[in-house]
Amino acid sequence: MSARVGFCSLVFVLFSFLSLSEGAVLDLNPDNFDEVVNGDAFVLAEFFAPWCGHCKSLAPTYEQLGESYPHTKDVKIVKVDADAHKDLASRFGVSGYPTIKYFEKGSTTASEYNGGRDLKDFASFIEGKTGVKARIPVVKEDVITLDTSNFDKVIKDANKDVIVEFYAPWCGHCKNLAPVYEKVGKTFKNEPNCVIAKVDADSHRELGEKYGVSGFPTIKFFSKTNKDGEEYSGGRSEEDFIQFMNEKCGTKRKSGGGLNSEAGRIEAFDEFAKSFMGDKDKRDAVYEEAKGLVDSQEDKKMAKYYVKVMEKVKQVGDSFITTETSRMERLLGGQISASKVDEFTKRSNVLAQFSAGSPGKTEL
Repeated sequence: MSARVGFCSLVFVLFSFLSLSEGAVLDLNPDNFDEVVNGDAFVLAEFFAPWCGHCKSLAPTYEQLGESYPHTKDVKIVKVDADAHKDLASRFGVSGYPTIKYFEKGSTTASEYNGGRDLKDFASFIEGKTGVKARIPVVKEDVITLDTSNFDKVIKDANKDVIVEFYAPWCGHCKNLAPVYEKVGKTFKNEPNCVIAKVDADSHRELGEKYGVSGFPTIKFFSKTNKDGEEYSGGRSEEDFIQFMNEKCGTKRKSGGGLNSEAGRIEAFDEFAKSFMGDKDKRDAVYEEAKGLVDSQEDKKMAKYYVKVMEKVKQVGDSFITTETSRMERLLGGQISASKVDEFTKRSNVLAQFSAGSPGKTEL
């Protein structure tokens, strides 16, 4: 009988350990709180309620913070469901959610945390208290998160066109816009000088005030030549944003991040392509004219490609267009880098102009 009791006790202890250890943020309750918050380490504690909107908004950041200290026992990131454990919340004077407290190493007395609620804010505060640097995984964001530490660096870059959403975590319209805005970020992720960004203007009110933000979401556009910013007053669908940014950035992106059918094309050279394919007697003259204009084009690389296609057609015949188009399709269907996808999409778009110039496409 005693062996059975001992086994059950072991199972209970093991279950408690697993519950405590699950996830990077320790989930505390009245049974284990004092065991964890015992003065042997610095502790940051979030008292939350599952139904709290601010708590839900903070959750991803707080989890990432918890994952940033695997290398030390001197920092613990914990959370308490203060709605389920009201006595524990009352013990520390919690009256709203989320409330964040900290316990310095060597102490079990709580102090109020009043700093910012971005990952960098938390990490900087903890480093100041403990000397321990966070090991924050580098995650490439499609929508760049701005705060007071990086706002000017991103916005004032003379090489970049930047659109910024000033939002508040509790704002219903902002929550509705979020999935659309993320899709826009994905669309332009391979355009280094066309930036989709956002800033929590509730946490960083000084930024909102500086740019005249009085409601959420407010969207501002900072062009390469106007770093004071201008109000974005266009539509808020994915296509509205994509069209706006393509016009401002001079890009040719479509939803999902690929290039649209205009990418890589040059209007005057499209006409050359059609004339070249439409009249064999004029091919030499069209070729020479196009070749002579290459150096005057803004996109010399693609202008040269038009001329290269003409040279190949002259060498091997009109079948080159069909053969090369099929080759591009095979390459685009394989495992290739994003930059190669862009390159081959542009070539395909140019080849389509040559194909369109063939009378009835009978020779293809």
